[in-house]
Amino acid sequence: MASGMILAGLGLATIGFGARFIIKQMPTMGQKLAEATKTFPKMDSKAFANSKYYKGGFEPKMNKREASLILGVSQTASQQKVRANYKKLMLLNHPDRGGSPYVSAKISEAKDLLDKN
Repeated sequence: MASGMILAGLGLATIGFGARFIIKQMPTMGQKLAEATKTFPKMDSKAFANSKYYKGGFEPKMNKREASLILGVSQTASQQKVRANYKKLMLLNHPDRGGSPYVSAKISEAKDLLDKN
């Protein structure tokens, strides 16, 4: 019983000294944090200028260029290549599997446009 009381007292003393240390270090921690945030690089639109992703949204009326960008094929790709890429993209973006209905509609529209040519 006595050893339990001693351990509880030591635990409370440890918590008290730890809290005292943290409270004393708070002002210097705040200064260090402020200095660190000043040295972070600034994020602006130029940071994403060399991005590998296509910039911009969809065209109002889809053309062959946009369709080929969506499916990841050339504008003169064969029907087999178009259908293979369509199938792969639809497996990833189908609404029944958590994909966006809008994106899957655009993928289907791109396949239809390239398939009929």
